[in-house]
Amino acid sequence: MSLHTHQLTLPRLQRERTVRILLPPTYDLSEDYHYPVLYALDGQNLFDPALAFGGQCWEIPETVAQMPPELHAIIVGVDNGDEARLNEYAPYQRGNDGGEGDAFVQDLIEHIKPFVDAGYRTRPETETTGIAGSSMGGLLSLYAGLKYGQVFGRVGVLSPAVWFNPKVMKLAEQHEGYKSRFYLAGSQMESEAMAQHIQEIAERLQQAGFAEDRLLVNLRECGQHGEQLWRAEYPEMHAWLFHN
Repeated sequence: MSLHTHQLTLPRLQRERTVRILLPPTYDLSEDYHYPVLYALDGQNLFDPALAFGGQCWEIPETVAQMPPELHAIIVGVDNGDEARLNEYAPYQRGNDGGEGDAFVQDLIEHIKPFVDAGYRTRPETETTGIAGSSMGGLLSLYAGLKYGQVFGRVGVLSPAVWFNPKVMKLAEQHEGYKSRFYLAGSQMESEAMAQHIQEIAERLQQAGFAEDRLLVNLRECGQHGEQLWRAEYPEMHAWLFHN
């Protein structure tokens, strides 16, 4: 297993961004095998506690090391923009904040994804391309999966900050399904609205025609809003998104 770090430009936002690419343990065992890809937001918090906010991370390398080979995927951690994070992760403007989310997702689709597909043995199809995030990153992952379902067919939404842009949920009513698979999770302890929002997203997807095998909702009784909760959720999310 190896972690590659690249500095890329986000042309629409005119910002530089660190992108960390974790290759699965089996990557170097074959020159012919191609892997699904999961684009994960808040890349600083995914792989190394020394880089993570508050020293807590998702510990993805440790999790991947314990996964069976059939679940192996390339994990692309895209760092957040620090002080620009709130603006970049909110698709719609709220007061003086937000509104850059769509530009960020388009930069991801038009520049980061082609870079990864050109440099690594990926399976670039919709059904083998995922996006995932938590909190504001969960909000943007939900938006990306709903609006750009032709690109992201595997969508992990952890503790989404729907309160910041509730308009995102309306996109679920128009979603045509494609071959998408959505994983929604959070804790009832996070806030009064968290469980309500997750259930409402699920209901809107079901009303749009999502089959039961394309939607999994996990509402936990316990768990504070933070990396510890999302670290615990990641193994099940990954396995469900990428099982055959």
